[in-house]
Amino acid sequence: MMPRLLLISLFGLAFSVQAAPAPETPGLLPTSMARALLEQDPSVAAARAGLEVARQEAGILDSSPYEWTARLSSQRRSLQEGPAYQEWNAGIERPLRLPGKASADRNIGQATIEGAEARYGEALHEASRDLLSLWLDWIAAERGRELAHANRESAQGNLSAVEKRLRAGDASKLDASLAQAELADQQRVENDAKTQAAVAWGRLHARFPGFGQEWKTWPTPVPLKEGAAFWRERILAESDVLKTAQAQLQKAQAEAERARADKLPDPTVGIYTASEIGGRERITGLSVSMPIPGRQRDQRAARSLQLVEVMRQQVESKKRELEAEIANALATTEGAYVSLQLAEAGAAAMQDNARLMQRAYALGEADLQSLLLARRQATAAAQSALATRAGAAKSYYWLLIDAHLVWDLDHE
Repeated sequence: MMPRLLLISLFGLAFSVQAAPAPETPGLLPTSMARALLEQDPSVAAARAGLEVARQEAGILDSSPYEWTARLSSQRRSLQEGPAYQEWNAGIERPLRLPGKASADRNIGQATIEGAEARYGEALHEASRDLLSLWLDWIAAERGRELAHANRESAQGNLSAVEKRLRAGDASKLDASLAQAELADQQRVENDAKTQAAVAWGRLHARFPGFGQEWKTWPTPVPLKEGAAFWRERILAESDVLKTAQAQLQKAQAEAERARADKLPDPTVGIYTASEIGGRERITGLSVSMPIPGRQRDQRAARSLQLVEVMRQQVESKKRELEAEIANALATTEGAYVSLQLAEAGAAAMQDNARLMQRAYALGEADLQSLLLARRQATAAAQSALATRAGAAKSYYWLLIDAHLVWDLDHE
């Protein structure tokens, strides 16, 4: 009953997957490029090789594990006070796998393949998340480098304005010293940003050597249009972690079926022929043997039934973990998008304020401390918006990857 219900539920999930709408993915890496990078990843290649191993294993299980055994013996018969005769005996025999066991072995092989397919899909899934994360980290580092460069140029402009006012007698040497210190600090920040960008690129290129440096455009996050029920059903249907647990359950069920069938031992059937008394007697016969089943076979069957229950509970546990992760991902994605709008609006306002303060200082309407404070506030707001944008993009596209809505992950 359980396998039938499981198949019905999987069919329903598959139908909902087919009806999934195409998401908005502005700026995301094209599928052709992403798939080429993913397929070359060592973890994905290892999982793909593991799938081929599973197929070979299923082929082995589909064939009978038994082989023909040939027997040949020779003897010499000596009669008391009589002649001696040369005799021999030859035969072949083979155990026969009962039909119920063959069916169970095929089910075990199919579950093995499905588990390997799920592990291959999970390797693709994890590599996709790594690709997205490393790419976004590099873009964020590059944007941080550009921001640090702009801030260093602003600090250079502040110093020029102070020096101009100093020559005109409208500024003190203390102001010049403060502006010089600000420039030196921004030069340090720019150098740190260059280092971080180089490190981020090194990590990305080491993991995905074929990645090109021209892909520096942000993938833009967009608000979610579908409700929580859609994302829950979609991600559960596409989750390779859950598919792996379900394949383990199916394999345990098939092994329990095999253990129940194995309570009846396989018979061994053979034919033989013999020559006795120097060929005067010819013997031909058929032999059938079967082990007498003991208590251990019953114990193995009972053990395998308990393992089925263990696997069933693990599937339910994994499903609940995924549901919690999905709820967390949805809340994070929606909250990150709102935070992005607020952060970018705040950064724009702070940047306008810094420009106005720069102009006011040049006209002698503001002091240097106010100008430097405005610049620091604008820099902090820009950095916060940068980090928020990276987080929002990562959470949105991670959600699409989990749902297998990008990069053809649903056709793995």
